[in-house]
Amino acid sequence: MPVPVPTLGSFEYVAETKEHLPWADLVTLDLSLYATPKGRKELAKTLITAVREKGFFYVRNFGVSQEAVNRQFAIGKAFYDLPLEEKLRYVPDNFDKGGFNGYMPAGRIIIDPNTGLKDKVEVYNIPKFNGDFTHDHPAPVSRNLPEIEQFVRDLQTKVVEPLLTLVAIALELPEDYLRKIHQYEVKSEACNHHRSSSDRAHRYLYPRYMKCSKHPMSDNERLSSWVPGHTDLGSFTLLFRQPVAGLQIQDPVTEEWKWVKPQNATLTVNTCDALQLLTGGYVQSTIHRVMPPPKDQQHVDRLGLLYFSRPHNDVKLATIQDSPVLQREGYVKNPFEASGNPVPTMEEWTFAKQKWQRTGYLGPQRASKEVLPGVSREGLYLNRPWMGLRLGHRLPPFFCFY
Repeated sequence: MPVPVPTLGSFEYVAETKEHLPWADLVTLDLSLYATPKGRKELAKTLITAVREKGFFYVRNFGVSQEAVNRQFAIGKAFYDLPLEEKLRYVPDNFDKGGFNGYMPAGRIIIDPNTGLKDKVEVYNIPKFNGDFTHDHPAPVSRNLPEIEQFVRDLQTKVVEPLLTLVAIALELPEDYLRKIHQYEVKSEACNHHRSSSDRAHRYLYPRYMKCSKHPMSDNERLSSWVPGHTDLGSFTLLFRQPVAGLQIQDPVTEEWKWVKPQNATLTVNTCDALQLLTGGYVQSTIHRVMPPPKDQQHVDRLGLLYFSRPHNDVKLATIQDSPVLQREGYVKNPFEASGNPVPTMEEWTFAKQKWQRTGYLGPQRASKEVLPGVSREGLYLNRPWMGLRLGHRLPPFFCFY
């Protein structure tokens, strides 16, 4: 049965930058090949190489129309056009304890202690539509909830589940092995997210929208990241983007920062902490950040649309012991197991990391703050042999901004 479609204002995309930037060399997965066993085998081989070497890749032919994507961008724009006072009504009651469903205003994190420059991130998160969460939203979201739900469920079935299947095939596991711990109807903090960013604000909504508004930036803002280097919490992050440059990834081997080029009719996807932990470091959770756009794009609004997939809340983030590949390659312990600390569930990891980001990371004593009981920021620094990378290389703490 078709979902009713309320009238929305239009959303206009912008021209690509003409600047020559150092672009990351990322592979593209064509999900039209997924329909056959041979195609899935080929895709699994391509995907596992991508998520081990870079942690980022593109996806095309994923079965969601550009019209549906454009509608989500328009919903995000309508939300961010609301007065700040209206958006502040939707700050979660448990914000200081790591809660994230609802609105999170900008300025939560000092990204340059020398100048006092704060983050440019606003967030509005919409949780799952599976009955476990209440849905009390401002008008631009609430009147479009059926459409948002359909969009989210399409991303789950047409993108996330195929990607989980391909990772399982690459690990020589049953095809449904990872899908079983990522079922949409089971409670988890998986969500869709709109993000918008500007020199004043960098905003998010589940689906997340990113907006860069047309105001001039100070010298400090031009030189500072809007979202500092971080990793994401869950299994996969799906990112729809305007053709505005801003996203950068840090090469896991060379540590060089490379720009991620927006591409037409594709999703940008990255693997996250949960998959890295579940595979003992075999899969990469790559550090990435958001920088101000090139000069020829700083005059336009910039929006992005994201969806975050995570395992069920009660899943222990211990290394999978059933994979012949992980056993052969020696990826049998993740940082928690290697350090003798308790292995958190997905729910514990989500709220602990969120809370730490908002409290421990900000304070003058942040270096000694704990992420989880018994696990400090330093406790997550490990040599990288367990990740299959060169000896002596230091692993930055798992860290995510929302």
